[in-house]
Amino acid sequence: MTPEEKFTFDLEGYLVIKNVLTSDEIAEMNEIIDRGDREGRPSLWGAPFKKLIDHPTILPYLIALIGPTVRLDHDYAIFMSEGDQRGRLHGGPDVVGDHWYKYRDGMMRNGLSVVTYFLADTNAGDGGFACIPGSHKTNFLNSIPAEVRSFERPAHYVVQPAAKAGDVVFFTEALVHGTMPWRAAHERRSLLYKYSPGHSAWNINYYDISQYGELTEQQKRMLLPPSIGNRPRVVEET
Repeated sequence: MTPEEKFTFDLEGYLVIKNVLTSDEIAEMNEIIDRGDREGRPSLWGAPFKKLIDHPTILPYLIALIGPTVRLDHDYAIFMSEGDQRGRLHGGPDVVGDHWYKYRDGMMRNGLSVVTYFLADTNAGDGGFACIPGSHKTNFLNSIPAEVRSFERPAHYVVQPAAKAGDVVFFTEALVHGTMPWRAAHERRSLLYKYSPGHSAWNINYYDISQYGELTEQQKRMLLPPSIGNRPRVVEET
């Protein structure tokens, strides 16, 4: 991570990482989705999606922000058509045991965190992912009005980041976030890969690596169940 990225994440609780996926990768994944693969875990939809488990551009962020024993906790996709509505603003620091953000001795660490891959453009005003920047450190979480949480009343402190197909939004679940109604004519297509520190888990349905066929040793480590004590360190593969 660059010094500016570290500053931005500490300040706001999320990052927009540009051009993570190539146009060919986006086209291949969308073609698979168009053929009907929309149910269950995207990581099981084929090789292009399996590669996202430890994408080489994203892995350094995972290690820097979650730690060297990072594991994939769960993954799913969100598809939305014009007019669709989803969840209200939720999350926040220490809401549950795995929603946390800490800084100490020059390092940032997070509990459950999300890597959202965009397979379609999301322009300003389209809807979809929204958040309250900086709320991962708030001391007044319960002061957010219900009508703001439900997107019934706009508030200047709620933002919907724009992102192009191929971009990633990385955020901590300690950030107050949610899904605005989708207003664009085209379909929203997002893949959410959620990661935890090696010792913890949010989802109790752990991965069965026998379903994945060939995996690298690094991917096998990242699909392990949570554990207390020593875990193999995740090392960036070249």
